[in-house]
Amino acid sequence: MEEQDPYELAAEAAKVLAEATGVENHDVVLVLGSGWAAAADGLGDVVADVGLDELPGFPAPTVLGHRNLARSLKVGEKSVLVLGGRAHLYEGHSAATAVHGVRTAIAAGCETVILTNAAGGLNPAWQDGQPVLISDQLNLTGTSPMVGPAPSVGLPVHFVDLTEAYSSRLRDIAKEVDPSLPEGIYAGLLGGAFETPAEVRMFQLLGANLVGMSTVLEAIAARHLGAEVLGISLVTNAAAGISEVELDHEDVLTVAAESGPRIMALLREILERL
Repeated sequence: MEEQDPYELAAEAAKVLAEATGVENHDVVLVLGSGWAAAADGLGDVVADVGLDELPGFPAPTVLGHRNLARSLKVGEKSVLVLGGRAHLYEGHSAATAVHGVRTAIAAGCETVILTNAAGGLNPAWQDGQPVLISDQLNLTGTSPMVGPAPSVGLPVHFVDLTEAYSSRLRDIAKEVDPSLPEGIYAGLLGGAFETPAEVRMFQLLGANLVGMSTVLEAIAARHLGAEVLGISLVTNAAAGISEVELDHEDVLTVAAESGPRIMALLREILERL
């Protein structure tokens, strides 16, 4: 059976979202990574909540630290869509499914995409709980959301310019909120296992400062459709070979939870300034 065109599926999901929330158009989408879910509770006035799996094309999140939640918020004059979870390649999902949330949000009117994640830090100076602005990325997943048939008529062609995958304008806004925020290059991998010390050394040679299992495909899909992207990693652990302890996902969630108040305040102020 032929799969549905991913852009048509995103448009269908956006229509269902509008009906379920009563909000015809959203301005900004915030995708929450592992351990960031609590940030959805203090960012603005809740307009409506919808289960992600109630929207066409969305699987229910299965990873600990993610929520089966699409929340429509009012932050100042802006309508903000918060996705409490995402689909990952390592769960067995396709690249198209991994970026479906971002494509749906853009079909719903979002021109700004904020991508967050929990990441391993490759800079020994960064302590656990340090937020880092993503300035660029290395897509080491082995795939891309641009693989497949050409986009539908009226959409941009395959070959998206990624010279500025992450908006310098949006990073400047974030640094107005918190001038202490460092920047780093995020290496996104297929995932399913933490990286080896040898792999971490390789990533350092390639210029990476952060490593994780998401985000890079979503950034590509967002830029392809013309949205501006802000990426924020929360360093929840030192990467393998730098860390003095074994890596564990529950430890990642613990650090993320402890960082909750700072993260919530950062995101809220950024959203208010957009």
